[in-house]
Amino acid sequence: MGRVTARRPVLRIRDGEVTRRPDALAAEEPMEIRLDGRPLTVTMRTPGDDFDLAVGFLVSEGVVHARDHVVAARYCAGATDEGTNTYNVVDVQLDPAVPAPHASLERSFYTTSSCGVCGKASLDAVRTSSTWKVADDPLRVSSALLATLPDRLRAAQRVFDRTGGLHAAGLFSATGELLVLKEDVGRHNAVDKVIGHVLRDDLLPLRGTILVVSGRASFELVQKAVMAGVPLLAAVSAPSSLAADLAEETNLTLVGFLRGASMNVYAGSERVTAP
Repeated sequence: MGRVTARRPVLRIRDGEVTRRPDALAAEEPMEIRLDGRPLTVTMRTPGDDFDLAVGFLVSEGVVHARDHVVAARYCAGATDEGTNTYNVVDVQLDPAVPAPHASLERSFYTTSSCGVCGKASLDAVRTSSTWKVADDPLRVSSALLATLPDRLRAAQRVFDRTGGLHAAGLFSATGELLVLKEDVGRHNAVDKVIGHVLRDDLLPLRGTILVVSGRASFELVQKAVMAGVPLLAAVSAPSSLAADLAEETNLTLVGFLRGASMNVYAGSERVTAP
């Protein structure tokens, strides 16, 4: 399987002092997702939790929403001309009763680690109808509890400690317990890994939970949260205008600039209780 980190020699300059030393970098490799043997898409990701990533992507795109929809996920042997396994091609086999995805999902472009939504033909193409609605989720959390979550997320990032170059997505309970944490060079990949993990444990929908992400909150991350039934998405940085629009439309609670005791609630403020 691929490495999570890679070592590179670097010239380090600190306060005028020059040294040469190896440095750890977050690994980034392409992964092709196939559906019942047919190429579906390629994403740039950090190797690890690849089956979760592939299945989570299918949840986000509305292809599956239950564990029994997925029969198997496996690495494809013979992925190269020499017949070797690169561990960069994952084939997901669906239950025959699951409807085939719309042809528009089969992408001829690859998804970059920085922007998963690039290449979508239109806004309508990403407004996927969710199996679950978050509007009636009764979750209520205090701003004091939300303020503790970024530090808990950061403390659990093992690979970030070695590289400083990975995003994280953490799923928390309503009482602040960390349920699942995934890391990746792409925020959207980290979220898909979380969603795929919980689907494979048959835990969807994620009612009464909080999804915390490092970095900013894009439209796509809001969409992924809604597709998994998550009622509250919190980001340590800014949301986009489209993310806030979708959150308001679906009544998902969207929190941005979650840093210390400070935060902005852009939608669904009724779920956050202030001191």
